[in-house]
Parts: sequence; C-alpha cells; structure tokens
Amino acid sequence: MATIRTSHAGSLPRTPELITANKVKQTQNTARLAGEEVSDEQTQEFDELLAASVTDLVKRQKDLGISIPNDGEYGHSMAADFDYGAWWHYSFARTGGLELDDVDKWDAPAVRSEPGNTVLTSFGDRRDRNLFPGVYGDANAGTDTGDQPQFPKATSAISYVGQAQVASDIANLKSGLAAAGYGERDGYINALSPGSASRIANEYYTSDEEFIWAWADVLREEYLAITKAGLTVQIDDPSLAENFDQINPEPSFADYRSFIQVRIDALNHALRGIDPAQVRVHTCWGSWHGPHVTDLPFKEIVDQVLTLNAAGITFEAANVRHEHEWRIWEDTKLPAGKYIIPGIVSHSTNVVEHPELVADRIERFAKLVGPDNVVASTDCGLGGRVHPEIAVAKLQSLTAGAQIASKRF
Repeated sequence: MATIRTSHAGSLPRTPELITANKVKQTQNTARLAGEEVSDEQTQEFDELLAASVTDLVKRQKDLGISIPNDGEYGHSMAADFDYGAWWHYSFARTGGLELDDVDKWDAPAVRSEPGNTVLTSFGDRRDRNLFPGVYGDANAGTDTGDQPQFPKATSAISYVGQAQVASDIANLKSGLAAAGYGERDGYINALSPGSASRIANEYYTSDEEFIWAWADVLREEYLAITKAGLTVQIDDPSLAENFDQINPEPSFADYRSFIQVRIDALNHALRGIDPAQVRVHTCWGSWHGPHVTDLPFKEIVDQVLTLNAAGITFEAANVRHEHEWRIWEDTKLPAGKYIIPGIVSHSTNVVEHPELVADRIERFAKLVGPDNVVASTDCGLGGRVHPEIAVAKLQSLTAGAQIASKRF
C-alpha cells in the first residue's frame, strides 16, 4: 500500500497568549523602523513562550497525522486572530535599509500598464476589486483581510538583519520535531520570495528589477540558514500568480510571463547551490475571501514554475476557482526529482471537506503523477483565515482522506 504524505501551506492559528505577546513585538518592530530605541526587557519571556508554543504545535501536528510539519509560522509575528499578512510582514523586521512609508499601500494612486510595459498598480486598484466594489466595500461581506501594519519603504541598500530570528525559528522547530518524535530533517520553515518582498516602495534602487535582485541576495541568507540546518525551506511566492490581478488593465499572457520571469530568475539565483530536495515553493492567488474572477489560469505559468530550483511545488487546488485545474497534469509532465503539493482542503470556506472527497481529490493527482509524487496539503495557510477549531477539523479530514486514498493504491 502506498502511503500518501500530508502537509499544509504553513501558517496555523496562534494561541491567544502568543497573539497577545506578538502585539507587543509588532509595536517594537514598528518603533525600530521609525528609528526609535526599543527596550528588549521582554525578549526572554517572549522567546520562552514562542519556543513552548512551537513545541506544543509540532506535537499537535504529529497527533493529527501530518507527515511534514512546520512551526506554524509562529516566528512570523501575527498579532490578531484575523490576519492575512504575517507571511510577508515578518520580513520588515529582518531587513535593514527600510524606513516607515508615509503612503498607505491601499491609498496609493493607481498605475496603468501598457503592452510591453507591465507594472503593478495599487492594492486598492486590483481588478477583482474594481469588478465588485460593493462586495469589497462592505465590511460584512467577508472580504476583509484584517488590519495591516504601516508598510516600510527602501531608502538605502537593503541587507539581511534577521540572523537571530531565523536561528530562533530553526532551534524551536528542531526542538519541537525531537519532542514529537519526528526525524530531525522532517520539518520545513517558510521564507519570503524576492518577488513578493519587492512589493514595498522603493526609493533607492534604479529599477524594479534591480530591487528584486537585491532582495534575492538578502533572502538567500535566510534560505541558507534553514537548509544548512538540515531543514526544508518553503518559499512563499504569491507574486508569481497573484500579481496578475494587480496589473491594470489585464496584461496579455505573454507580457505577464515576461513580467514574472525576472522573479523566477531572481529566486533561482537566491537558491543557487541549495539542494532542490530541501526546497518547496508555494504558489497561490492571494487567498483572500473574494470572487477571484480575475485569477490567472495556472496553466499559463505552470511550465515556468516547474523551472524553479525546488523539488516541491505547492498550489491551490481545492477552492472552487481552481479545483478544475487538476487536469493540467494530464498534459504537463512532472520533471524527474519533483513532486507536487496540491491544496486538497481549502482555507476559503468554513465547510469542512469530507474525507471521501479528500481521498477523491488526492486520487486524481496520484493517478496522473504517481502517489509517491503527491503530498496532500492545504490551499494556503489556515492561520488568521479560519477559526482554530475549523483549522483542526480540516487537518483531521485531510489526514483521514489521505489514509483512504493510500488504501486505494
């Protein structure tokens, strides 16, 4: 009998105690970006809470039957039950050369693209938002993404200053793996991609491309720290697919492919020399609870995504906007040495998927690429997006469905 492995996209719900502690941490990070001196008197207490929380979380993943666990992204500060941005915002405190921006990302002026000149517009000018202004303007419609921090901007050469934080992430996960009975190389840690990181304002570099390549050198330090510790790094890169909605008017697929190729090249540069077996890359369409009718078809970029120096490719495949795209793998050959990590349960609904449905979804992929090349996962992070009780139920259904699918093979 084949055994279908299970994992998830990264973020898991934080405990109330950790959320409260993170509020203090985020206030300190904002003060540092503003150039203020910050007392670290509470650092030891926070570090102890964080370590204990990760150990408990890894044990809970073991009890749920998750094959490939992580630290829940607990090292990426989330200060609210409802927060879509910790996967990205954590990088602000780990990067030198940044200052607080006085322009709100949502209130920035719109920017128009032209054929051959593809640029990102403002967050508020996304095409999906323009099509459904009543929905996105209604606080009760469920499309909100939570409070956002004040964003930074690059005002000098950027550098990596997160050595202590990533070392803490590594130590906490390793302790958790050992305590839960996992192998010491079984876990992964999430890290931001250059393309996604570069979406903050740039007042120093001469072009967006130069800025992206600078981020590649900065974030490489985090990738190296994680992989040298024997762990897997998951590169979170929504920019590969999500950016399509943030280009106005809609670009041709050819122009968009050129637009993201720079981001793929920069990421591969950052991953140079790292064993692809220790790398997985997460592609998604932004994960917010909205219509998503302007999402890019995955088939338009799947060949580019497969050129990344990563063995594992994760992508949304359970929500109703992308579930049909499993058929891509009927015509797309999975290169040797790579495996897929499709979303089998979704963060986009509170309805908990039935284990039999989970098994059916897994079976579709396993028949096309082989059961050993499938890791059943979530569409995106569950932390900050669904209630903690629902998150647990979805992971329970995921592992139960994987057991059913395993028996079918």
